[in-house]
Amino acid sequence: MLTFPTSLSLSSYWQDSFLLKQHLQEFLDLDSETLEAKLAVGQQQMAELGHKDFDWEKATAFYSDKVGEVYLFDLGAWHLTSRDYIGDMLKLIADHAQGRVLDFGGGIGTHAIGAALCPQVEQVVYCDVNPISCDFFRYRVKQMGLEQKIVCYQEIPQNETFDTILCFDVLEHLPNPSQQLLKFDQALEPQGKVILNWYFSKGINQEFPFHLDDPQIINGFFRTLQANFLEVFHTYNITTRCYHKWSA
Repeated sequence: MLTFPTSLSLSSYWQDSFLLKQHLQEFLDLDSETLEAKLAVGQQQMAELGHKDFDWEKATAFYSDKVGEVYLFDLGAWHLTSRDYIGDMLKLIADHAQGRVLDFGGGIGTHAIGAALCPQVEQVVYCDVNPISCDFFRYRVKQMGLEQKIVCYQEIPQNETFDTILCFDVLEHLPNPSQQLLKFDQALEPQGKVILNWYFSKGINQEFPFHLDDPQIINGFFRTLQANFLEVFHTYNITTRCYHKWSA
């Protein structure tokens, strides 16, 4: 099996996922047994909530008001069971992120933390509409002593630009991902890079009812992507891709 060098700044991720379980247990005031039980059913509960309450016309409200702590357990379970995959994403960030970084839809904050630990990154702007995710991320940042390098918002600050934009497992949750790409293009510095992934599918067993799968909208997304960005080759066996502007 091929292995890739790991940045020393990210080495702690492979020990404990940046203390994710400990942070969840402390932030939510849970004993370890209860936390494990909630992580085990988090993804199923999130799917059930999506089938029951998700509406594309109220997508933002679903993530900001409806999902509550279930979203932490859903995301926590995914990050803990996909450690190597996410680890390669962090290596890709270490290879390409620099300067001022935006993590759009940052969730539980693993990628933002990874970026902040990279010496070539000056500042990370974390953005997520879910207030509980934001509060949890602020807790993680404080526990890891990264307050001087990270700021947290629920919306992207207006008229600000970034050297790197991260957007992981978010675009499929948006009713118009093409529009978001254009916003990234506008906010990205001329020599900047954007690192993205997406999963435009509701899953084999409809386990992702809140994922976009409309063929017309998806075709528009790829046309917008190809018209504005050029892919930067990388060697990691992951679906995440890195791009720079055509003008670069």
